[in-house]
Amino acid sequence: MKYVRDRIHTLSPYGEYPENRAVDDLIERSIVVIDKPSGPTSHQISAWVQNMCGMKAGHSGTLDPKVTGVLPIGLGHSVRVTDLLHAAPKEYIAAVKFHGNIGKKTVSSLVKEFVGEIYQTPPLRSGVKRRIRKRTVYEIEILDHDQKEYLMRVRCQSGTYVRTLCKDMGKAAGTGANMMQLRRVEAGGFKESDCSTLQDLKDAFEFYTEGDPSWLSSLLLPYERSLELYPGIKVKDTAAGSILNGADLAVPGILEMDEFHKGDHVVLYSAKNEGLAYGVALFDASQIIEMDQGLVVKTNRVFKPTGSYPSQWKEHK
Repeated sequence: MKYVRDRIHTLSPYGEYPENRAVDDLIERSIVVIDKPSGPTSHQISAWVQNMCGMKAGHSGTLDPKVTGVLPIGLGHSVRVTDLLHAAPKEYIAAVKFHGNIGKKTVSSLVKEFVGEIYQTPPLRSGVKRRIRKRTVYEIEILDHDQKEYLMRVRCQSGTYVRTLCKDMGKAAGTGANMMQLRRVEAGGFKESDCSTLQDLKDAFEFYTEGDPSWLSSLLLPYERSLELYPGIKVKDTAAGSILNGADLAVPGILEMDEFHKGDHVVLYSAKNEGLAYGVALFDASQIIEMDQGLVVKTNRVFKPTGSYPSQWKEHK
C-alpha cells in the first residue's frame, strides 16, 4: 500500500536516477553479485574483486570455502549497505547423504519437523561464539533422490548453518547424515540470474579501461537494489540535503511512503529513487499520513548518492 502526501508536478532539477548513472559513478555505488567457486574463502573473493576494481570491496554473508553460489559484494560507497542484506532469507540447494537405508516417504515426513523455529549450535570451525541459537527454516523441498542421497532446497533465515541442519536431520532419522555439497542460490534478495563470474568481471574491467564500459555496466547493480528489502519513503528535494547531513525526517518532507509500523527499519529515497538514508520509523505509516508536523524517522545511516541536493530544509513551493 502507498500513502501519498504530495504529488510531484514538475521534473526535479536535483539528483539522478540510479539507472542513469555514468559507469564511473556506478562503480563506486554498486553491488556485484559473484558466483563464488569452490575453493577460495569469501574474504579472498572480496580481496580479488577489490584488486580488480581498485577500490574498497566488502561481501555480505560468508560462504564456506567449498560452498558455491550467490555472493553479493559492495563496491566503494556501497560497502555501507552490505550488512543490511542479512534481513532477507537465504536459499540453498543441498546434497545430503543419509548413512542408512531410509525411504523418501520417511525423509519427507522428517524434513517437515525441521521447518519453523529450530535451535542450532554453530560448528567448531565457525567464526562465531558457540552457543545455542534460534533460527527459522521457512521451507525444505526434496528435489530429487537416489537411494541414500537426497537433493534438497532449503529456504532459511540468515545465519542458519545448513551443514548442521543436515547432521541434525540424520540424528533424527537414527541413521546419521552429512552434507555432501552446498550451493547458495539466493542471498540478500539477489539470485543466480544476477551473478557474474570473477573472470567475467575481470574481462569487463579490461574492456572498460580500453574505452568500452557497456559490459561492466551490465554486471554492476545500483546499491538501491540492496535496499528493496525494506519499506521506503520518498522525500522532497528540499529535505534530501539535510537528511544526507544526518538529519531526521520530518512530516513536511514526505512525498509518499509504503506501509510500515513503528519500529520498522525504513529507507529514505529521493524523488528520483536515489537511496539517501536508512532509519527507524517513529510512527506507523497510517499515523504519519494524518500528521502535519513532527519527526517521523530517526536516521541511522546515510548513503552517498550521485546527485546533489539543497543543503538545508526549505519551504516546499
